Amino acid sequence: MANSEASPPAPPPRFSFSSFTHPWKYQVFLSFRGEDTRNNFTAHLCNALRLRGINTFMDEELTRGEDISRELLQAIEQSKISIIVFSETFASSKWCLDELVKIIECKESKKQLVRPVFYKVDPSHVRNVQGTFGEALANHERNSSVSSEKVQKWRTALNQAANLSGWTLLNQYLSSLHT
Repeated sequence: MANSEASPPAPPPRFSFSSFTHPWKYQVFLSFRGEDTRNNFTAHLCNALRLRGINTFMDEELTRGEDISRELLQAIEQSKISIIVFSETFASSKWCLDELVKIIECKESKKQLVRPVFYKVDPSHVRNVQGTFGEALANHERNSSVSSEKVQKWRTALNQAANLSGWTLLNQYLSSLHT
């Protein structure tokens, strides 16, 4: 015959704030083409975020090379939000395109928030890989050191990122800010 006495419920687990570890090292990761926006839009955005106490990663201390560095990939993985600043020559940089692929992967696997900024570019050019984006990918395809699979990953990532909700800053809006 089974014991009809029920055991008392277990006490609730005790939690303290110190027992939680936050998975994000950075609140924001900034992805951008340095020669286009480093010393203007992106620098101002980074400064504004930091002034508001937002821990922001910008690649100012990284050494540029042919391949994306492990340190940069880790910074992407450890960021809660990635802001991608699409500019005229963004897609001409294999480094930027590799960053973008990693950001899209983290959006899916780590639920990272991703927000695009279309700086002086039409979002449809990014989405459909047209204009300077189409020209850049065509140049990469002609480069024998870049596989067609890699170019296809870049195309897919550009399309996915351009379909996200973001901000468009075209010339007419930027010129009105200075008047």
